[in-house]
Amino acid sequence: MDAPADEQSFSEDHAGLTPRQARRIRIVLASVLMGAMALVLVIRLASRTSVLVVGVYGAALVLCGIVIELSRNGRTRLGTWMLGIGLAAALAADWLLLP
Repeated sequence: MDAPADEQSFSEDHAGLTPRQARRIRIVLASVLMGAMALVLVIRLASRTSVLVVGVYGAALVLCGIVIELSRNGRTRLGTWMLGIGLAAALAADWLLLP
């Protein structure tokens, strides 16, 4: 199947990824990170049950879902920034707030 004209002209002008490839990569990345956050949530809940644990990792899971939806709608740069900053904030909250 041929790519739309805007993606063809973009790929001819730039040697990098096409917008469709960038979206797919970010969707896969956010999906993998969502699975990792779910696994960490289960591990953290096994060691201690806390509302903070559920809040921090639940927010990270929601963030990954938002990034997937943003990437599907073509907002890949915004999604990348949100994913990086949001997951860094979640890990910082885990380190600072959770005993």
